[in-house]
Amino acid sequence: MPDNPAIPCCGDADAYWADGVEIKDCQVIAIITDTRPDEPLGRPHVPVGTRIGVPPNKLKWDRGNPTGHIVIFLSHYRDVFCYVTGTGI
Repeated sequence: MPDNPAIPCCGDADAYWADGVEIKDCQVIAIITDTRPDEPLGRPHVPVGTRIGVPPNKLKWDRGNPTGHIVIFLSHYRDVFCYVTGTGI
């Protein structure tokens, strides 16, 4: 978590591709684009096209990630743990 890096939080069970993004009133809106099956990843379903506002303290811009996707990490209640930009691969 960018706002609390000492706490490990993120894994397959809370990771969703969110390659769609909008900026509205200076807020990042992540758009879920992940079509992978949820059950093997052990995560709750979030429908493709779901829009989720990302709090500024959850934005991680200092490193990309190896997936080539923008990834949002969500709690089971859809609270944002972290939002990581893609690498553009």
